[in-house]
Amino acid sequence: MDQELGFAHFLAHTDGVGRLVLAALLLLSVASWYLIVTRALANILAQRRAANFLAGFWDAPSLEEVSRALATQPVDNAFAELARQALQSVGDSEAQSPHKLAAAGGLGEFLTRVLRNGIDQEAARVEHGLTVLASAGSAAPYVGLFGTVWGIYHALVQIGLSGQGTLDKVAGPVGEALIMTALGLAVAIPAVLAYNAFNRRNRIWLARLDAFAHDLYVLTTVGAPARRN
Repeated sequence: MDQELGFAHFLAHTDGVGRLVLAALLLLSVASWYLIVTRALANILAQRRAANFLAGFWDAPSLEEVSRALATQPVDNAFAELARQALQSVGDSEAQSPHKLAAAGGLGEFLTRVLRNGIDQEAARVEHGLTVLASAGSAAPYVGLFGTVWGIYHALVQIGLSGQGTLDKVAGPVGEALIMTALGLAVAIPAVLAYNAFNRRNRIWLARLDAFAHDLYVLTTVGAPARRN
């Protein structure tokens, strides 16, 4: 009897509800690990591209040189995109009619709106997929617990029908049902850790982008070199 117990035995004897819970946990696990791997690789790549761009940006002799470089090279990171929008907004502001709302407040206000919109767009981009991780981290333990409760109920019904209610007959099926709780925790723990890590990275990333936006504002409106952090 002891040799028959285990996950394979539990899976073979569980009903449709148990299999549905297992499928839900598997789906949450696959979605979580897909987002963890893809977001981690994307963050590493974005970090390297941003570092390369910022090194070239601060080594450029003028904003005109940066603008020419951005026109001939692909914009592959948030810092380059924000610089492109800022430099383009200078010409757009001059082309706008002073009687239009888009030009209200002059270059300073127009540039502020452009930079703020650029940061908001990047914030929305980096937060993409985090809702799935948060949902997996919060829901998976409860899904697993539901599977455990259902498995215990199913096991007790079968034991009651067999008329064998001794401890050795009850402990095995109940122990098998606890596998669901373990699976729920196995899904939730990586999702929660990844969610917290990505949130911390995003806060730092957006803070750096906000500081760079201030540098761009000073460079394009005052014309004096901004001080690097």
